[in-house]
Amino acid sequence: MSAAVASALDSSVLVLNKLYLPIHVVTARRAFSLLCREVAEVVCLEDDRFETHDLESWCQVSALRRQFPDDDSDYVRTVRIEILVPRIIRLLVYDRLPERAVKFNRRNVYARDESRCQYCGKRFPTSELTLDHVVPRARGGSSTWDNLVCCCVACNARKGGRLPEDAGLRLIRKPYKPKRSPLIRLTLRDHRYRSWRHFVDEAYWSVELK
Repeated sequence: MSAAVASALDSSVLVLNKLYLPIHVVTARRAFSLLCREVAEVVCLEDDRFETHDLESWCQVSALRRQFPDDDSDYVRTVRIEILVPRIIRLLVYDRLPERAVKFNRRNVYARDESRCQYCGKRFPTSELTLDHVVPRARGGSSTWDNLVCCCVACNARKGGRLPEDAGLRLIRKPYKPKRSPLIRLTLRDHRYRSWRHFVDEAYWSVELK
């Protein structure tokens, strides 16, 4: 598998439920799996209106669009065709709403902190970042949203098992628990995913449910 195909299959796809409400973000690889099983359809923006396609008709759309390529499109090549990676899919039978809580995992902490060391303020590839307990576990610090931050190797070594102030460091921003998925916030900055904005807005993700 080429690097370009692997990258396209790892790109993000917004998943809507049956009622057109956003519920999840998956990789293109997972989205194609759902389309092949006929439990989802593609939702795409055409001339300021949305159209839906099953996998067969989406292949036809892909062939037509391939004649007029643009920088916003990602394609996956199969033995017979090149198929356009969808940006949005809709589940055909699932009508539930997602849980409000944002999962506490390494990927979401990196996304919350935008892959920026929270001590020196510099951005690094995730492979060059680690997670630091602001209050070290040896001093009773826990693994929680408000005690874990992204940290580069140099700052991590400088801090060691001390409090930031004891190591001459200062947080550039107080850690917090996000109210909505930080991955969606980052993805929305990419112009390739501008169609998501029709379904994912600040009100939907930030207004408290009653």
